[in-house]
Parts: sequence; C-alpha cells; structure tokens
Amino acid sequence: MLRADPGALGGVTVPADRVWYVSYGANMAAHRFDRYLRGGRPPGGRRANPGCRDRTPPARRRAVWIGGGVYFALESPMWGGGLAVYDPDLPAVTPARAYLVTVSQFSDVAAQEMYREPGADVDLGALLAAGRLRLGPGRYDLLVVLGRLEGLPMVTLAAPWPMASVRPVPPSAAYLRTIGVGLAESHGWPVSRIAAHLAGLPGAREAWTPGAVAALLDGGRAAGTP
Repeated sequence: MLRADPGALGGVTVPADRVWYVSYGANMAAHRFDRYLRGGRPPGGRRANPGCRDRTPPARRRAVWIGGGVYFALESPMWGGGLAVYDPDLPAVTPARAYLVTVSQFSDVAAQEMYREPGADVDLGALLAAGRLRLGPGRYDLLVVLGRLEGLPMVTLAAPWPMASVRPVPPSAAYLRTIGVGLAESHGWPVSRIAAHLAGLPGAREAWTPGAVAALLDGGRAAGTP
C-alpha cells in the first residue's frame, strides 16, 4: 500500500542560495525526483536522466497546496501518454510537494524537464522580480514564482499557454502510478482519495475511472513499485 512519510529535516540551517522547487506531477514521488538529481532511469520510465551537477538530496520536503490547476496533454517521451501540465491561471487549487534545493539543482531539473543539457543557472533575480520567466516555447518553459515558504521562494515549471489551447491526452498507467505514489508520500492520502483526484483531472477523466486508478495504485503496493 502507498505510505506517507514526514519528509522534513527540521532544525537545518538554510543557505540563501536555496529555493523550494514545487512539483505537481511525477516528481512528487521521491524516488522519481531522485533520478533528476542523481541521474538514471525511473521505474516505469523509458529513458534515463543525466542528473544534476549537485547531486545532494533535498534539505527538506513539504506537502503544499498551490493556486492553479493541472491537466494532462501532449505526450511524454519518458512515460508515454499525456503529461501533467500546470496552468497557474486556472481557478483551482492543486496538491503538490515542495523540495528545498539549490538554485543550480532547480536550474538543472528545469533543463532536464525540457531535455536540455543541464549546466546553466536560471537568472533567479529576474525570475523573482517578474514573477514569471519564459525560457522558451516548450511545455515546461515558463518558470513561475508561487510565493514563499519559510522565507524562501517557491518556484515551479508551467506551460507558456493556457489549458484551453491544447487537446487533453490521457496519461499512461506508469505515470499515474508514480504521481499517486507522490501524493501518498507527501500528503498521506488514502488510495481512494488519490484515485478520485487523479481521475477527475482533465485528460485523465476522459479515460480513467476512480476505480481503475485505485486498482492501479493498489497493484503497486510499495512506494516506487512500477
């Protein structure tokens, strides 16, 4: 069964070059986010990630809710099926997971999400000043500041277009399972709540019922099982 973990490393002194990277998709699962940090292929994935320059684990983790909505669209080279895409302007709230990482780690994760070679830091000053920073035309090329947590910026990756401009595409089973693992780990939700949430998202609801998602998650049993 999917299990929750506390995730926090309390009492840690936080350097000023840290940000909270906020994930709303597969990276909510710690084992999947670890592949972005250290490199390698995630369970159920089709390809390997090169990893970050700094491969140390996140200093802290937090369950968070963010304004805006998530939908599934396009096609994932990693998982097949639709990708989880965030539209910060949708009238919704979304469960997510925040990882306290260095600016270089966030920059390298952003590069890997767009299948670019990691190595160049995001202009954090420009991002914080503007609130949103577009890096290119890709599905995760809009950097968005969500607010602050414990005095540090919360940042995420979004598409530079509204949900209404793209066709919904159902996600693959492996992708949904990984997102479900992340929701269980971070928010401690039972399978029934995770299944209802995921099956209700645009793109998923066209192909997945809550019962089918619940069966998929129950089949995974332990966190990280494909």
